Amino acid sequence: MPILIVGIGVIILLILIMKFKLNTFISLIVVSFGVAIALGMPLNKIVTSIEGGIGGTIGHLSLVFGLGAMLGKLLADAGGAYRIATTLINRFGEKYIQFAVIIASFIIGIALFFEVGLVLLIPIVCAIAKELRVPILYLGIPMTVALSVTHGFLPPHPGPTALAVAYHANVGQVLILGFIVSIPAVILAGPVFTKFAKRMVPASFNRVGNIAALGPQKQFKLEDTPGFAISTFTAMFPVILMAIATVFSLFVKSDSTTKEVIELIGAPPTAMLLSILLATYTMGIARNIPMKDIMNSNAQAAASIAMMLLIIGGGGAFKQVLIDGGVGNFVADLFKHSSLSPLFLAWCIAAILRLCLGSSTVAALTAAGLAAPLMAASHVNPALMVLATGAGSLIASHVNDAGFWMFKEYFNLSIKETFLTWTLLETVISITGLIVVLLLGSVI
Repeated sequence: MPILIVGIGVIILLILIMKFKLNTFISLIVVSFGVAIALGMPLNKIVTSIEGGIGGTIGHLSLVFGLGAMLGKLLADAGGAYRIATTLINRFGEKYIQFAVIIASFIIGIALFFEVGLVLLIPIVCAIAKELRVPILYLGIPMTVALSVTHGFLPPHPGPTALAVAYHANVGQVLILGFIVSIPAVILAGPVFTKFAKRMVPASFNRVGNIAALGPQKQFKLEDTPGFAISTFTAMFPVILMAIATVFSLFVKSDSTTKEVIELIGAPPTAMLLSILLATYTMGIARNIPMKDIMNSNAQAAASIAMMLLIIGGGGAFKQVLIDGGVGNFVADLFKHSSLSPLFLAWCIAAILRLCLGSSTVAALTAAGLAAPLMAASHVNPALMVLATGAGSLIASHVNDAGFWMFKEYFNLSIKETFLTWTLLETVISITGLIVVLLLGSVI
């Protein structure tokens, strides 16, 4: 019965969003109330559960998410992202151009959210493709793969960070293991898949990119942008701090003031705060940009993520209702005697929800509400549960996902071609991620 209620809730959520065009956040809250009542939760506990879900998710995420958006905006506005992309592409040369695009997109993707990174990089990729006389999709597939992988597997992106909170995982461990999962996923879904796609849908590789919808682009002269080293260091700074703290904690078991200080510095909110302060100097003050302009950039970044933050909070509310309503325990009891790995089950749940809901972040958070009891019962590494759920939430992006339409329009593809390129490459990332996570789970 609980599973049937959740299924009906998901269908209603789809109808509200797709049929009635109701705002996703409002739809999630409406469905959370409906599912809570249908599950028989005490009426005086429903509002508390929903508030707890929103607060628990946004409370942990808002600092990382907000400061991360500001860091990415400063990097983009100062030309740091442009410098990283063009420098790597020039140094790698035409022969290894795909790997140059992957590395540039990976570095930029850590600092920028998927949609922002896509909008920023597509004009650069279009220009490079035209200059080298290669198909735009030849560079576009590796670019979107790198952005998608960072979005699904690596903090400080909202999905992995929120999942780390839901599963009580160490964010630094998620980051390090996420890099291990990302490498084969990027290679298989990037250069390897490009060769396959070129044979399967050759017509799509004859298209010219359509960036007219992006409007006028900010133009940079390379000599006026920050240096490559400082731009890369600024983009990677939060990752460096979190990784150092995690490695230190793994090798130094005894408690000490030094360990406490390093763990404090490497905690995601602290790492992001230090990173935005660094970016304020390297991407702003050091380039004689007035403080007023720097703060305006920060304000624009915060405004741009407000609705996304609310949607993630709505996903957290739905997740909490599933936990408090007993659905998570029901699922755990259902699979109590199953020989299937909780990692595989978490991936399956997230994949099904991704197909239904479209949003990878909402699918991941909802899946966490169902899969968390499975993890508790089996003592699986929480960081691997984050990555398994993240992998499932990336699968088979289609018409109910904004990323599907962005890819279609910017690369000027038909719907069929978009299914055979974008939808398939997302599926390759998802399945590769699952396989690597299961392999890691056998040794960790």
